[in-house]
Amino acid sequence: MPTRSDLPAPYRVGEWLPSDQEFLAAWLDGLIAEVEALGEVQLLPVVEEFQRAVEEDAELYMLFSAMLVQVPFRKTPTGDPQVRTLDLMFRLFNHIMTRAPEYNDTGLVGFPINAILDWAMGTHAGYAAFLNEKGNAHFKTLLDFWGTFLKSTDSAAVLVDSPKGWLNAGALKKLNLTDFVCDPTAPHYGFTSWDDFFTRQFRQGVRPVAAPDDPQVIVNACESAPYRLSTKVDRQAEFWLKGQPYSLRHMLANDPLTDTFVGGTVYQAFLSALSYHRWHSPVDGVIVSTSVQPGTYYSETPAEGYDPSGPNESQGYISEVATRATIFIEADNPAIGLMCVMPIGMAEVSTCEVTVYEGQQVKKGDQLGMFHFGGSTHCLFFRPGVNLQFDFHGQKPGLNSNNIPINSRIATVVS
Repeated sequence: MPTRSDLPAPYRVGEWLPSDQEFLAAWLDGLIAEVEALGEVQLLPVVEEFQRAVEEDAELYMLFSAMLVQVPFRKTPTGDPQVRTLDLMFRLFNHIMTRAPEYNDTGLVGFPINAILDWAMGTHAGYAAFLNEKGNAHFKTLLDFWGTFLKSTDSAAVLVDSPKGWLNAGALKKLNLTDFVCDPTAPHYGFTSWDDFFTRQFRQGVRPVAAPDDPQVIVNACESAPYRLSTKVDRQAEFWLKGQPYSLRHMLANDPLTDTFVGGTVYQAFLSALSYHRWHSPVDGVIVSTSVQPGTYYSETPAEGYDPSGPNESQGYISEVATRATIFIEADNPAIGLMCVMPIGMAEVSTCEVTVYEGQQVKKGDQLGMFHFGGSTHCLFFRPGVNLQFDFHGQKPGLNSNNIPINSRIATVVS
């Protein structure tokens, strides 16, 4: 019987974008046609400000212009670039800012901006552009604006029973909303906005906490698929190179607690488009500190070669540079001691909302925070000397792994 890795994948990692480049190209062609049919329109202030900043800043203008013309046209499905000018790029951004991602049973485009920038992300100019601090500041402002729309009642319009609605029969079969807090008799199942739907919560008892009274058992912090397990992690490494080694001082943004984890263990896993997007505590303990580190949104490492897969194949790399939160927990079990949960945004809104505070006592399975619309991955950090036996539920970490339920056993402390 063929394994999942032997079969053609209809989606890229996490199911945020279809793997069929021709489908994605057709989707973008349709979006471009919509924008061009509108003719000249007044840009939203947040988009107009971003465009003006790029055009007036010599460095930004050079990088953003060059990334659109450096696309290797011979490799695109149509043989030519789809987004050719800065003007078109910003008009496409503008068009997206007042709409929520639509459901598609055969080719979900959950990352519209990622799709627009798809090929440009892999260029040399794109690599520099998406690391640029000024550019990322404008992306944050743009995406925060979009996030505000996605929390408005207007964004709930896409939560309808239609071919592109998230509550049609095909979508409901995949989402299994009976597991979540909702009201099937209410409009939009009771969800008041796209964001309300995206951050939906499991019903009590749907994801029971594994071994709640056994302090040796560590549970899964996110509904996620195992990506990588690394031991004896270095304080500093050249994380942008092939293999994307972890670099603790950069991952933890030079936090004073960084040295606690040098030589220790890092476990990373990724969430999918249809997953539960809240984070839970993997241990019983006390919150030592929390922070949110601003970072990149569309940067990917060139070490993976020219691949328009967005940040999916750069998950190790983006743990050092992307927008991310850190939640340090002093576990009640001294054999674990200080550990850290680090949720990482991947593209689009990438908002990391921490909902716990310093000094708060948490139990395994208690909520720590959530992602607000954005692809996502996360890391767990453990000190050297913490001997762990991981349970990947019969699979090997990698890009073809499947979700392990949140709150289920992910590791056990052993002597």
